Amino acid sequence: MYRSHTCGALSLTDINKTVSLSGWVQKNRKLGKMSFVDLRDRYGITQLTFNEIIDKQLFEYSLTLNREDVIQIEGLVVEREQKNAQLSTGEIEIQVQKLNVLSTSSTPPFTIENETDGGDELRMQYRYLDLRRPSVQEKIILRSKMAVEIRNYMSAQNFLEIETPFLIKSTPEGARDFVVPSRMNEGEFYALPQSPQTFKQLLMVSGFDRYFQIVRCFRDEDLRADRQPEFTQLDCEMSFVTQEDVMNMFEGLTKHMFKTFLNIKLDDFQRVSYKEAIENYGSDKPDLRFDMKFIELNTLLKDKGFAVFDNAELVVAINLKNSASFTRKQLDGLTDFVKQPQIGCKGMVYIKHNEDGSIKSSVDKFFSQAQLSEALAKSNSSKGDLLLILAGEKEQTRTALGKLRLHVADMLNLVNNNEFKPLWVVDFPLLEKIPDTDQWHAMHHPFTSPKKEDEHLLSSEPHKARANAYDLVINGVELGGGSIRIHERALQEKVFEALGFSKQEAYEQFGFLLDAFQYGAPPHGGIAFGFDRWVALFSKCESIRDCIAFPKNNSGKDVMINAPSKLDKTQLNELNIKLSV
Repeated sequence: MYRSHTCGALSLTDINKTVSLSGWVQKNRKLGKMSFVDLRDRYGITQLTFNEIIDKQLFEYSLTLNREDVIQIEGLVVEREQKNAQLSTGEIEIQVQKLNVLSTSSTPPFTIENETDGGDELRMQYRYLDLRRPSVQEKIILRSKMAVEIRNYMSAQNFLEIETPFLIKSTPEGARDFVVPSRMNEGEFYALPQSPQTFKQLLMVSGFDRYFQIVRCFRDEDLRADRQPEFTQLDCEMSFVTQEDVMNMFEGLTKHMFKTFLNIKLDDFQRVSYKEAIENYGSDKPDLRFDMKFIELNTLLKDKGFAVFDNAELVVAINLKNSASFTRKQLDGLTDFVKQPQIGCKGMVYIKHNEDGSIKSSVDKFFSQAQLSEALAKSNSSKGDLLLILAGEKEQTRTALGKLRLHVADMLNLVNNNEFKPLWVVDFPLLEKIPDTDQWHAMHHPFTSPKKEDEHLLSSEPHKARANAYDLVINGVELGGGSIRIHERALQEKVFEALGFSKQEAYEQFGFLLDAFQYGAPPHGGIAFGFDRWVALFSKCESIRDCIAFPKNNSGKDVMINAPSKLDKTQLNELNIKLSV
């Protein structure tokens, strides 16, 4: 037996017990005729003591131990003279009687402690060492516990966990597919699933009315902090449900997870339409932990002789409470922020509502004090407030002001990271225009049903049709999205037609689904949650990479195993792949 206890288990109740422990050497230090070793495993740290007077040979052996050596010890549990309240085992230590080195370690490339001196790339190269750090292990342990809790909850709600295939047909779902060549079918390829979407719909046709799966998905897209080429979804589908049924079911799951893991009782989730979200916050995933809604000022500030406003589709503002004291340097900094290429504005206008009641703006020569005062009044501005105004094309200007809203909220410390404001965003457009083309694509995916009252718009004005779709947003992060699906062949063909598919193309891509709808498909809908994002939210990670055992870097590479990598000629020939030189 390598161990009788783990390194986080022992306490004062174990005094005078002889125990065996195994783990990694965290630290080794000598103080006079005593040496002390911190022994670590994933459960905690236990201090070991070696006494030169009691056993000189064992004492000297202990001094040869290096950080990260794997050792086994046997010894007596005793009370510590100097206790450590930071450790669960901080009231005891082990007087070592036997020591066995199981494996020696080279000097690690970085410090394996909560705070490390290793940079991101170095830690990813040696991820197996990074995963030894308690702060990293906590996130992976939380991930495991969350997965178990989800399975228990879903099972109690009569959901069945059913696996769907990884080698599937390439279909247009929004992002690029990762493709896999077939050796046995020359010139043909599988695709890795972007989601199990069509399979879970087929399961509904099959009569499995409640399905879920914690599943890996794959998308060949550009990466950000909240994206990976392979990621994990909590994927769910239900039959004989309305939009409210699905939202209520998974609002319940979300509340359960918050109560279980954060001991937070969430109120009922607010419903916000897509139109409201865009018009009030410039984003379809608004952060509601602070207010700062948009104020449209077209009627007050357009056609007054200021060309920037007169030529704009939209003049819109946010009101910053108690911020009229912003300096010229701070205001110039905000102007520089909105001029960044990723924001895309040419400038920013401000109006200060000073504490003495006076008004000062960056456009004083174009507007009277009365006109500026009207703008402040419409914005519910009080003395001491600051109005920031952007103007331009509607969509781009709202998006830019949304980013400015988040930026100034961060500057003013308006965001409480211990507060959670969940909401459902509903009534999305069914379709959106592909930039610089006359083509439409599905905002969610092509299997989302339009609202019943909007079905007639598909033939004439498809851009006006609203989707039976819903996203779960918490603190400005989209945690999940879903919809009520199309379950009738004729309507599905109509949506494909609106998306520019010919009947032949639609059947080549999705004939299996269209055929299935001929044999009695129930009304159904579902949702998929980004499980990595959920773990990141609960563990307060800035990046989902910190919550994944073996993530890819920002270039989509695994620097630990050096993937992707080239194949040798034998493998390429077997796959009938010829690379151009």
